[in-house]
Formats: sequence, C-alpha cells, structure tokens
Amino acid sequence: MGQDNHMAQDKCGVETTISVVGGKWKPMILFALLSGPRRFGELTRLIPQITQRMLTLQLRELEEDGIISREIYNQVPPKVEYSLTLLGQTIEPILANMQKWGEHYTNSRAISEKHYSEQRHTVQ
Repeated sequence: MGQDNHMAQDKCGVETTISVVGGKWKPMILFALLSGPRRFGELTRLIPQITQRMLTLQLRELEEDGIISREIYNQVPPKVEYSLTLLGQTIEPILANMQKWGEHYTNSRAISEKHYSEQRHTVQ
C-alpha cells in the first residue's frame, strides 16, 4: 500500500471520528457519561454552558449514531437515563488522551507565554 493510500485511509478514519463525536459539546457529553448513566438534569449541571436545546440535539445525534443509549423508565415522574453503548465505551481511550493533551497544551502555553513575556521585558 502506497503512502498516499495510507494517508487517505487515515484521513477517512479521522473524518469519521470527528463527524460522529466531534464538535464543542459531544466530547464533553461523552466524558460525563464515562462514569456511568446520567439523567438530562445531571448533564446540564455537569456542562452548564450548554443550552437544553443543544444538549437535546447532541444527545439525539449520539443516540442515532449508536454511541449512547436512552433508557426510559416507566415511572412517575418520568425518568430517562443516557449511557454509553458498548461501541460508545470504545471512545474512552480517545477522550483520556484528549484530556492529557489538553492539560499538556495548557501547561505548554503557560510556559511559552511566560517565556515570551520575560523576553519582551528583557529586550526593552
């Protein structure tokens, strides 16, 4: 297999991953569900910046893609829980690496900005 074919296959996989679990909210929703089933209200408390409408849309898309399941309990008041499917659970190592990279990036940027600031003050 040539390098171009390999790159095309890798790109296709990356594009698929991003199309299914990418965006501003889906990774945060999935990260919240890693620890177990959550109700809608719990998710809104864990991700306070997301609107209820956007959370509903994102949950619906994740459910349609087979990443999460929605379980409705027959009780009063109604109870609905969202959880990762077996397929959805396979995202855990990706989210863990994203978290590590995010921490690394934040620390690296802080060091870089401090170094840049010190250089600016030294030059002047």
